[in-house]
Amino acid sequence: MSDNRPSNRHWVGTWTATPAPAEGVAFANHTLRMTPRVSIGGSIVRVRISNAYGVRPLAIGAARVALRDSGPAIVAGSDRPLSFGGETSATIAAGAVVVSDPVALEVPALADLAVSLYLPQDLPASFGVTGRYARQTNYISPVGDFTAEPAMPVGKLTDDWYFLCGVDVVAPNDVGGIVAVGDSLTDANISTHDGHHSWPSQLARRLIKRGGRPIAVMNQGLGGNRVLHDVRGDSGLRRFDRDVIAQPGVTHAIIMLGTNDLRNRSAKPEEEVNAAQMIAGLKQLALRGQSARIKMIGCTLTPFWNETFLPGAWNTRREAVREAVNAWIREAGAFDAVVDFDAALRDPENKLRMLPKYDCGDHLHPSDLGYRAMGDAIDLALFD
Repeated sequence: MSDNRPSNRHWVGTWTATPAPAEGVAFANHTLRMTPRVSIGGSIVRVRISNAYGVRPLAIGAARVALRDSGPAIVAGSDRPLSFGGETSATIAAGAVVVSDPVALEVPALADLAVSLYLPQDLPASFGVTGRYARQTNYISPVGDFTAEPAMPVGKLTDDWYFLCGVDVVAPNDVGGIVAVGDSLTDANISTHDGHHSWPSQLARRLIKRGGRPIAVMNQGLGGNRVLHDVRGDSGLRRFDRDVIAQPGVTHAIIMLGTNDLRNRSAKPEEEVNAAQMIAGLKQLALRGQSARIKMIGCTLTPFWNETFLPGAWNTRREAVREAVNAWIREAGAFDAVVDFDAALRDPENKLRMLPKYDCGDHLHPSDLGYRAMGDAIDLALFD
């Protein structure tokens, strides 16, 4: 169908996955069936597919979208073939993204979709597969095109997103979109698998329950991500235009980045940051978003005292930097609003650590309850 939206409606991203370089992944004549959970619903849908890290063009032999039933099965009657400029296949240039033609499909809020992509090429690890950790189950077929199968045969399970980077719906012009930018604490690392426990997921549920003006939530969390330096994908400063400003319908961005800058996992002396450097980077994100008329919301950094995920990452110098950055976020007014995740999770008897019930056990990542508390700490009035 053509994109014949009336003038009082626009595209809004209802689900996203940040493109990143997958490690050691290869495909050859396989079908992927991935199961994104949308935030807001709609009756006209399109998908976005990224070849951000491919070193050559990526062929999509066929693609379909449907409502998911369970596992790799779809709801009967909901299957829709996707086209690209009227063609049933597409070639995506290296580094580029393709947007499908729209299809009519009644998608309820918080529904699970099944997006199937057939990859006819030999894609060795050297190709540069685009993908990232999903914290939920997706499916890889045996050899062949199984995009049209109601219950796709499964050759392998995966807990990554591959190539799929967005799902959009048509919505009234007053419907907004929130982009959540963060690291593994936004991606909900260590949370219960297939539980949708991230704080953006909890925020989406709260917004749907509240009713009133719909607001979509797009989770652009990326494990390991930093403000200033690339690692396992582009830095926050490098990816901001692609992952925030370019998102359809974005009106708000929530920034929770900086913990991995402090931790300096690669232990490079030149990447050991101070408060002034982090503040300068965060201020640039705020300015760039505000210049695009996006309401920018900054989040304080949560405690990671004596974390065990990366033993030795916490020290008193880095703690002092965290506290200085948090004070700036709270007091400087660079952001349009602040969410105090530090206050929401910390132990009131020891501000250096998370409250034990909010700690997954590694003293860095929250528990399922902790992620929920983060989602609950966001004032919904920010999105009125």
